[in-house]
Amino acid sequence: MPYATIDNSRLDRREVMPQLLGDISNFLIVGGIAGGSKDVGAHAKDTSNLFLLGGAMGGAAMTALGLALVQTNRQVLLVTGDGELLMGLGSLATIGARLPKNLSILVVDNGIYGSTGDQATHTEFGIDLTVVAQGCGIPNTMLVTKKDQVAEASKLLHQADTPCFIVLKVHGGPPGKFKLNQHAEECKLEFRRALLGKR
Repeated sequence: MPYATIDNSRLDRREVMPQLLGDISNFLIVGGIAGGSKDVGAHAKDTSNLFLLGGAMGGAAMTALGLALVQTNRQVLLVTGDGELLMGLGSLATIGARLPKNLSILVVDNGIYGSTGDQATHTEFGIDLTVVAQGCGIPNTMLVTKKDQVAEASKLLHQADTPCFIVLKVHGGPPGKFKLNQHAEECKLEFRRALLGKR
């Protein structure tokens, strides 16, 4: 799949994601459509705490919210893209209405629909997802456009007992290298076994 022309004034997701994610072993992680899932999968040492949706565009935010509401003693991390979040933008209003303290959201915003041909998303036309999140009542938001902001963003992402919403602005280059399992039922059962044990 081709990716957009690389704008070197923006961050490289493959370079900054490892520092931003840090140690993700304590999270239950929901990965959105391909790019976000690949970013997380490429970074993970153990994939048993990952529920990577891969191709279920628009469903990741509500999946992460449901997980956070049920698993209140665990930190939940959503890693999604701008295109996927825009597809289900109402999910931010629902998250803001519930505000689970154990939910962290990371949006990897490259301004394109990388899985369908690099068409521009609305963020390329001035839509600011951090402002949308603030308007939906999510109190801790951060826009990351420079390398020197990554450490602060990582600290916010890992801070327990507070919801947060981080937008990482990146260029149109490819995500981390990771082969996604496209069999949804297998992914669900593997994650469920890791979370709840064999049933």
